[in-house]
Order: sequence, then structure tokens, then C-alpha cells
Amino acid sequence: MATDMMKKVPVREQEPKVRATNFEEVCLGYSQEEAVEEAARCLNCKNPKCVEGCPVHINIPGFIEQIKNGDFKKAYDVISESSSLPAVCGRVCPQETQCEQRCIRGIKGEAVSIGKLERFTADWAKENGVKPTPAAEKNGHKVAVIGAGPAGLTCAGDLAKLGYDVTIYEALHKAGGVLAYGIPEFRLPKDKVVEKEIENVRSLGVKIETDAVIGQATTVDELMNEEGFEAVFIGSGAGLPRFMNIPGETALGVFSANEFLTRNNLMKAYRDDYYTPIHRGKKVVVVGGGNVAMDAARTALRLGAEVHIVYRRSEEELPARREEVHHAKEEGIIFDLLTNPVEIIEDEETGWVKAIKCIRMELGEPDASGRRSPVEIEGSEFIIDCDTVIMSLGTSPNPLISSTTVGLDINKRKCIIADEENGKTTKEGVFAGGDAVTGAATVILAMGAGKAAAKGIDEFIKSKNA
Repeated sequence: MATDMMKKVPVREQEPKVRATNFEEVCLGYSQEEAVEEAARCLNCKNPKCVEGCPVHINIPGFIEQIKNGDFKKAYDVISESSSLPAVCGRVCPQETQCEQRCIRGIKGEAVSIGKLERFTADWAKENGVKPTPAAEKNGHKVAVIGAGPAGLTCAGDLAKLGYDVTIYEALHKAGGVLAYGIPEFRLPKDKVVEKEIENVRSLGVKIETDAVIGQATTVDELMNEEGFEAVFIGSGAGLPRFMNIPGETALGVFSANEFLTRNNLMKAYRDDYYTPIHRGKKVVVVGGGNVAMDAARTALRLGAEVHIVYRRSEEELPARREEVHHAKEEGIIFDLLTNPVEIIEDEETGWVKAIKCIRMELGEPDASGRRSPVEIEGSEFIIDCDTVIMSLGTSPNPLISSTTVGLDINKRKCIIADEENGKTTKEGVFAGGDAVTGAATVILAMGAGKAAAKGIDEFIKSKNA
């Protein structure tokens, strides 16, 4: 056992030079002994601040106490009361800015590794065939969920536990949303983790229909008026990529991060036994500094490229998780910070990208929010030779659903207007949450929105039938 209770039990990882050449999971997780040792660091606070920092309000001291006692099934049962996707959250949730940031142990030492313990618990349950407990009986009410991403899966799982008959409609050929198409295999294994989590949601009685494009094949109004659904939850995400609108952006070899990652993840272009076409650039520039940019850069590296990340602010302002930035640097990604693209230069004969022109930036005075805006340094333009540019500048919701649903209001960013406390939209019986409402955000925030909407739907249907 560790003698220094102020430091985390280290988690095992693949060596950087090895993992940079494969798509196997980077983090190897805790063993049973390591998990019990780390759990023993928890102070089991009477007023747990960590729970306040969790968007789905998991009883964190409760499940960690069960790990410390060696009762891993009970730990999983405690987590399952609040979360439908613990193996996912344990891997991709930004615990360092949420639950772990509020951990009392972290005041004078290192916070408890809440995320790694959640992952351990979920993985143990999967390996031992433990499933979440379904509702004792159905309540006779039907709810439709649009989108099988983290918001939709969470909402559906919570409603199923309450006895609702839930059907998820997913536009793609596979459930999972961003978990399936956006996050790379080396961070979130699809067969081992995502598919198993979705199976758990199905085990609660949830039905999932794929290749079902709501707004085209059928509409929200038809689901309610003709299919007998008493409420609809819209968790369709934000899959419409943004671009810079700079000269040369239409050249061959310029991709959105969405397209690049979807081909590689959902369509398995990284595997030799799949024939999905994907451009494997030799020198790739990724524009952006968020988690999606890190994912795209680290994927391109594993496909054999030299990779640069171009970001207009400094390292302190990088919005990506610290862990992802650290891993990217370890693997050899080159960071060109305080740098902004101004033009993509294409080969006149082939129309293909041959370089990107950038300008140096400096941080100006803080704005009203305290954030310092980048300002161009005149005369500092320079060229980065490359054959591929991947734009990772955020995404917006697809307007298909909102444009085909009568009475559903959106804001100027094309996001659906919904109450963050219960997911209610401007149309009675229709609820929404996740990226469709907020724009691109994190998996755990989408899950929190799905959870809030499930509670709102339950209250709505009960009041309507009182």
C-alpha cells in the first residue's frame, strides 16, 4: 500500500513512442489492488463538494467507499443510479475541472482519481457480466428520443428505469453519436466500451432504430400525432462543421475534423481490413486547440504524418483537457501557438494543398470576461509546408429537425431554445438537451442535460395524466 496519501496512485499507460504507432487505448487503467489503494485516499466527506461538481450528480463518496471495501458490484450499483455511461465518463469526462477540482484531498495534495475509479468500476462490471437494474414494470407511456449520443442515451436510460417505453431514433447506421464517430479508438474503444454501454441501455428495455433521419423520414409532429409518443426528447447533437472562410479553404486536402474523425472512427479507416478511403497526409496542420483538435492531430500522427497544431492563443488558453495536451506532446505533436492561418496555398496544377500561410499573434488586453484576445503582429507572416489541413473550429446543430418542427424556436446560433433545468422547449411535449441546445460541448454536459430532461419529461407526463 502507498504510504503517501497525498499523491494519486499512478495509472499505467502505453509508452508514447509505442502508442503513437497504434490505435490501442493509451491509458490501461487500475488493477483491483491499485483501485482499492486509490479509493482509500478518499476522505468520505460529510458534505462532498465533488458531487456538486458532477453534472449527473453521482454519489462519488458512496461508490468509492464500496471500492475501498472491495465490493465492486455495489460500487457499480451506486454509479448506475445516476449514470448510464460510466465506462465512457471514466475515460473522457474532464474530471480535473469538475469533481476532482472540488476534491478536499486536492487542497493540500492531489485530488482522488475519481475518473479512473469510475472507469475501473464500469470495466469490472462489464468483465463480470453485471448489468444495470431495469424497471420492475412498464408504466404504459411512450417517449421518443432523437439521437443515440450521450444526451439521448442518458435520457432514454433514465426514462426506462422509470418504466417508460422508449424508442431512440438515430440518423447514422450505428448508435453512439459522438462516442462512435468523434472520439478516437485510442481514447474510447468502440467494441470494448461504447458498444457495451449501449447494450446496457438496451438491457433496460430501450429500443434503438438506426438510419432514421427525423425531419426527413418522419417529423417530430408525426411522432407525437401519429405514432402515439407522449413526449419527444431531441438530443441530435451539433454535427455541422465550421470553417474560417479564408482564401484557399476549398482546396483539395482541406477537411473538417468531423469528416476526418468520422471516417477514421465510425467507418474504421484506421484498420487494414476496412476499405474506407481516408487521406493519409505526410505533413498535416490541424487548426484549433480543443479536444477535437487533439483527437484529429493524434489520429493523423498514428496514420503516419508529421502533425502541427496551429492555435491563435497561448498554451494557457488551450481549451483541450490538460491530459490530452500532455499526451499529444509526448507523442510528438508540434504546437504552433499564438499563430493564426490567413491563407491556404494550393498547387496550381493539382489543386491540392501545398502550404498554409500564418501570422504571429500576441495577447491583448483582457475583455469584460477577463479573457485576453489575440491580436495580429504586423509583418509576421510565415509559411508552413503541408499537404493536409484539418479545420477543428467547433460545430453547429443541423437545422433539419428545427426547420421541420412547428412551434420549435431556435436562437441566432441555430440552437434549440430549451430550459436547462428540465429541457422544456417552446413546443409542448418536446424537450431538448446537449449540443443541439448549447452548441458543441462535453460528453458529460450532454449527459447532464439528458438526465435533466428525463426528469422533466416524467413530471410533464405525470401532470398531464393526473
